[in-house]
Amino acid sequence: MNSFEYHSPTNVIFGKGVEQQIGEKVAECGCKKLLIVYGGGSVKRSGLLDRVEKSLSEHNIEYIELGGVVPNPRLSLVQKGVEMCLKESVDMILGVGGGSVIDTAKAVAMGVYGDVWAIIEGREKLEKALPTCNILTLAATGSETGSGTVITNDTLGGDMLKKGTKHQLLRPVFTLMNPELMYTLPPYQTACGVVDIMMHTFERFFVPSGVNEMTDRIAEALLKTVMQYGVICYNEPENYTARSEVMWAGSLSHNFITGLGRAQDWATHQIEHELGGMFDVAHGAGLAAVWGSWARYVCKEADIISRFARYGVNVLGLPMNYAEPERTAMAAIEATERYFQQLDMPICISELLGRTLTDAEIEELSVKCTYYGKRRVGGAIKMGEKEIADVLHMANK
Repeated sequence: MNSFEYHSPTNVIFGKGVEQQIGEKVAECGCKKLLIVYGGGSVKRSGLLDRVEKSLSEHNIEYIELGGVVPNPRLSLVQKGVEMCLKESVDMILGVGGGSVIDTAKAVAMGVYGDVWAIIEGREKLEKALPTCNILTLAATGSETGSGTVITNDTLGGDMLKKGTKHQLLRPVFTLMNPELMYTLPPYQTACGVVDIMMHTFERFFVPSGVNEMTDRIAEALLKTVMQYGVICYNEPENYTARSEVMWAGSLSHNFITGLGRAQDWATHQIEHELGGMFDVAHGAGLAAVWGSWARYVCKEADIISRFARYGVNVLGLPMNYAEPERTAMAAIEATERYFQQLDMPICISELLGRTLTDAEIEELSVKCTYYGKRRVGGAIKMGEKEIADVLHMANK
């Protein structure tokens, strides 16, 4: 096992009705004025925003609101939120929603003390941020307990680049997680969330192995759990047991515990970020469309083949072909794609976009993914523009 440092300070309050505690928990933080960040109208239609506001008022917490967060959250809205916080002397930010909302809240929190995009690009150091908290309504990104935020630059000259950053200052102070709040999710959003949770562990699992049994077995248990209960959530949206298992898996999958002491990959995520930025597709659907092609592309070396074979045996229950382990590895990739199809998720570009990409679009996506030649992505294989283009061509069917 490689050396690591692990710190996950977010207080998790999990269970039925926990959103009612929002006023009490915010007051315990010493907050006087709060910015509430949310997405579309669902938090209003469901009555959740009314319950939040009532609880805050009962605890004498002033608040202002920033709505309109969209999937692949936008820098322009972040900048609006920063202006509001500075003008209104906000001292804490609450995200009510899924990963895009929580990422927006985190970006606003760091933007109060610095230039958001300069921090994301590493041109400016993050040294201070407002505290954040959240009420989670969609299990997917793990941002509710994680240290990262991902934002799309829709401002002039931003080229719709989608980039992220991580810092311990971005860890939420607390998260309120009530699985019942996911009952009304459309099946498509549920499916996208399940895929995203799986991918957060995949990105940490499919790398040169080493010896790290504790982390591997945690990852395998999480994958088995989310795959078992993800289908149930998709078909039985008000199944509390299934929703609770998937919701907790989402947090564990991306608070670093499934990758401690090992190398990581993240190429699939980086490739999808550019698809999301250019075509505004749902993150989980984009990941599903690209992953199988990425997996086949990197599944060449013996140590990577062994990782896919292990996943096939320990998670999917496939028989091990000891004479030809690559057959087990390929069977695992195919079985995973069939699982995505059970959730009506795409497994290629044409299913994602309704058409194939042009060669010019593939070139643009590949160049942007390398930040115009400034980096290579991946851990299983280091990928530059050519390798990224190869994966996109494989997925482009």
